[in-house]
Amino acid sequence: MTDYRDFEQPGDELNDWEYPDEEDSDDESETIPCPHCGADIYEDAVQCPICGQYVAPGARNLWASRSAWWVLLGLLGTGAVLWVLLTGAP
Repeated sequence: MTDYRDFEQPGDELNDWEYPDEEDSDDESETIPCPHCGADIYEDAVQCPICGQYVAPGARNLWASRSAWWVLLGLLGTGAVLWVLLTGAP
């Protein structure tokens, strides 16, 4: 078995400018709150480790931006179309 310490030469030490900057390290990832339980999760997580719910980036509730009036109007329109199709009215 090779002992790699045998290959070290005097002067092989790194200078200060050769060390990576603190900003360049990707070891620390940003965290965001889970939209379901509020626990801190990594921003690139697929599933929350606390509640087990899947987290889709950029996903939002479909009905959140709609007022109740538009939802009711859509449901009434759908009901009217179904009524016309089922009763055969012209």
